[in-house]
Amino acid sequence: MSAPRTAVRPRRDSVETTLRSRVLVTGVLVLTSAYFLFPLWWLLVAATKDAGYTFAGNPLWFSHFDLFGNIADLFAYKNGIFAAWMGNAALYSIVGAGIGTLVAAATGYAVAKFEFPGRGVLFAVVLGAVLVPKVLFTLPLFLMFSQVGIVNTYLAVLLPSIVSPFGVYLARVFAAQSVPDEVVEAARLDGAAEGKIFFGVSLRMMSPALVTIFLFQFVEIWNNFLLPSQVLIDENLKPVTVGLVTWNALVQSGQIERHMVIIGAFVAVVPLIVAFLSLQRFWRSGLATGALK
Repeated sequence: MSAPRTAVRPRRDSVETTLRSRVLVTGVLVLTSAYFLFPLWWLLVAATKDAGYTFAGNPLWFSHFDLFGNIADLFAYKNGIFAAWMGNAALYSIVGAGIGTLVAAATGYAVAKFEFPGRGVLFAVVLGAVLVPKVLFTLPLFLMFSQVGIVNTYLAVLLPSIVSPFGVYLARVFAAQSVPDEVVEAARLDGAAEGKIFFGVSLRMMSPALVTIFLFQFVEIWNNFLLPSQVLIDENLKPVTVGLVTWNALVQSGQIERHMVIIGAFVAVVPLIVAFLSLQRFWRSGLATGALK
């Protein structure tokens, strides 16, 4: 019979080091969370106050509550132009993110599952495009759209929105991880066409990845300012980001109250929060899959 094993107790200094590191990491996370959540808290408090008390009293606590009246005034201003901006932002974000997610998924799946000449070069180009800031493409896109005559149209914002190198990268990682080659080969042996395999089998396996890509695309398009501000002239075509910046520029001249900009910014943030909360179960699992890969 073998001698009984004695339990190995962790050294006291290692326990203290682990506890100290946990406290340090937790403290850093708390400070980081407070840093990012503080502006949102101030925005929420300021948006609930009556217009005449925006900067009165405690700026970090509620008083003179009139949130619903403020929202009503916001959507009634200038015949509801803010509602048009919100609708435009939703159109650009939902359509652009939806089509962009499908394009990224198809491209990433093709790079991961098909052998073709130049596949490595193509993926290297995609990785290189991820590192290039999109603001550098604003002027070339404006000149290009001017030549084809789509400046000041919905297409001027939608067409660039459906291209996402980062989405292609994520889709390639997820396709390689989530779609087994055996499943694809079995579907081919059963006589299924490549399009049916992709839409009927692979996309279902990649669903967490698709939600993650869609959410990233949605947030990026919703927050996009530079491109719409350059290619859109008609006020009724602008998204909410461009509209709020326009309003903010008018505050100094007294043409609009700053409180309208504050409540508008608060309302503009709500769809992003709703999207994150409603899709968090999917994008968390998608990010976890990408991290394992």
